[in-house]
Amino acid sequence: MEFREFKGKTLEEAVTNASIGLSVTSDELEYKVIDEGNAGILGFINKRPCIIEARVKLNLVDRVKDFMNEMFGAMNMEVEIKIDFNEEKKFMDIELSGSEMGILIGKRGQTLDAIQHLVSLYANRGSDTFIKVKLDTENYRKRRKETLENLATNIAYKVKKTRKPVTLEPMVPYERRIIHTVLQNDRFVATKSEGEEPNRRVVIYLKK
Repeated sequence: MEFREFKGKTLEEAVTNASIGLSVTSDELEYKVIDEGNAGILGFINKRPCIIEARVKLNLVDRVKDFMNEMFGAMNMEVEIKIDFNEEKKFMDIELSGSEMGILIGKRGQTLDAIQHLVSLYANRGSDTFIKVKLDTENYRKRRKETLENLATNIAYKVKKTRKPVTLEPMVPYERRIIHTVLQNDRFVATKSEGEEPNRRVVIYLKK
């Protein structure tokens, strides 16, 4: 919702007029003072009303959507944003769509991960409990998970055959967990993570 301008002799009156104009109580308003006004000399010389811009307070989903629209606007991209928020589980599922989603995904999903991190920081700003944010487009997360699961299986076979460990490319934590999970019950190979972020890698090696 866009801000609308309201006036009053005092700030209190301007806020009251905004409440009436927007059909909400004053505690449901978000406003900013444009001009504090002036009572004037002798009550009428150089007198100016108090001017505010007000709108109904946005809920979390609306605020996150506004934040993302501003971000994509700065990137000159038209992106459709769908947000499902489970307040009980504190889980926000965001799906993006548009004509340039490859740009938002980036190399191995790095751009998508960066946007997800920014949105998570914004969504949790001032929140008493942690809200988990999952951001996806064109089913990339599922496709990437399947790719990593196949990679883990193929590399494990190679390690068993050559009896030599294999170090994978750097991955973010949740991608490393996929590799670890796929091979955690394998009788012949084991996994471990080595290195420091953001270059931490999974090593697949033969059990002794």
